[in-house]
Amino acid sequence: MLVIRLQRTGRRNLPAYRVVVAEKARAVKKKFIESVGHYLPTQNPKVLEVNLERVQHWISQGAKPSETVASLCKSLGAKDMEKYMSKGKRQLKKKKEDQES
Repeated sequence: MLVIRLQRTGRRNLPAYRVVVAEKARAVKKKFIESVGHYLPTQNPKVLEVNLERVQHWISQGAKPSETVASLCKSLGAKDMEKYMSKGKRQLKKKKEDQES
């Protein structure tokens, strides 16, 4: 199964991430199929560059983005990323309490 996830690069205390397509069973820092972008959270402002066309291509081929990648792509304007993100614990707890009342 293919997954679109972040691969940490950079040095200690200065993380940088690649957005990669890889086999789910493969180790995170090992071989990947394609790099579709990068994310630099320590820079001000944060740098996020993702090729959304390639992400949509890989999703159509059966790849699933991680929750983090889905939320980052959603912030760039990608559509239909909500189904790959789980709701927060607070939202689920509040919804459960509302149903009980």
